[in-house]
Amino acid sequence: MSLEITSGAVVYRLKENEIQYLLLKSGNQGHFWGFPKGHVEAREDLITTAHREIFEETQLDLAIDESFQVKTEYDLPNGNHKEMTLFTAEVKGNQLIELQTVEIDGSQWLNYRTARERLTYDNLKGLLDQVNEHLENQNEK
Repeated sequence: MSLEITSGAVVYRLKENEIQYLLLKSGNQGHFWGFPKGHVEAREDLITTAHREIFEETQLDLAIDESFQVKTEYDLPNGNHKEMTLFTAEVKGNQLIELQTVEIDGSQWLNYRTARERLTYDNLKGLLDQVNEHLENQNEK
C-alpha cells in the first residue's frame, strides 16, 4: 500500500454578500465534482501544491489562506491510502477562469447548499461544511 498526499483549496468568492464556491468537474474516471487539488510533487509543501494545482486547473493565481485547513483521509480502490488537505483561497474582483481541459470538464460557482448537493463524495461535503462554518464566522466579525 502506498500513501498518496494531495493538497488543494476550497476556492470561493463573495457575490452580493453571499459566499459562492468554485466546483470543478473532473475529466478523469468518474467525472466527479470536487475542488481544485492534486498530488504533492517532490520538494513541495502543501501550500505550494495547493497554489500550483489551483493555477494549473483554473489559471487563477490566488493567495492561499494558511490559517485554516481541513483534512480527510481514505483508502482508494487500488489499495493506496490518500491524505487530502484543503485550504481556502478567495477570488477577488472579476478574475476569469480558464480550465485545464485535459483534466477538468467543467466548473460552476455555487452557493453553499447547491455546492454541497453537487459534490460527489460525502467526505468533500463534510469538508465544505467545515469551510462554510469558518467563512461565515469570519464574515460575522
